[in-house]
Amino acid sequence: MSPPGAEARGAGSGLASDVGPNRVLTIPNLLSLLRLLLTPLFVALLLHHGTELAGLLVVGGVMSTDWVDGYIARRTNSVSELGKMLDPASDRLAIAAAIVALVVRHAFPLWAALLILVRDVGVVVVGAALLGSRARRLDVRYIGKVGTFVLMCTVPMIAWGNFGLPLAATMKAVGWVFFAVGIVEYYWATALYVGDIRRLLRATAVEAHNA
Repeated sequence: MSPPGAEARGAGSGLASDVGPNRVLTIPNLLSLLRLLLTPLFVALLLHHGTELAGLLVVGGVMSTDWVDGYIARRTNSVSELGKMLDPASDRLAIAAAIVALVVRHAFPLWAALLILVRDVGVVVVGAALLGSRARRLDVRYIGKVGTFVLMCTVPMIAWGNFGLPLAATMKAVGWVFFAVGIVEYYWATALYVGDIRRLLRATAVEAHNA
């Protein structure tokens, strides 16, 4: 907990961005940035013949940071406004990059990729529209985070099997079972987001009318 007067001192000295929800340099934010920086690396490894295993391992490591940074943010009370935007943005970019690379390598089917990517494009477009309007930012749903994590695990598992790596048949079978679970959670979260968006837009309209 910050000592009494710490926020006032920060604001007075031009360091308000390091206090409370306006903080920038936090461990969760650095982990989200790390996901962005490592995305080109695993894409290059996945596209290069002979380095598929290394690429999938890097994907797994990158994706695991999604839950790590969320856990740290909650446990250390370091949730920030920047993190609320950077975390889902880095998730979407990493997932999309991995999926596109795997589709190019014929390690993941296009129809399954479109189930994920079309939904993500819709979320990004709506999020950008809300940011560009007077509406408040849309908070991330827990079920959406769970669905994202499941898909982050199952897509590499399916690709593992299609690349013919050790235990290929088992990895592919388990991957498809949990892919079905993850995609249901993904679209369940989407339905909840639709309700959230409608409430946000109604609230924004009321505020604009009363202004």
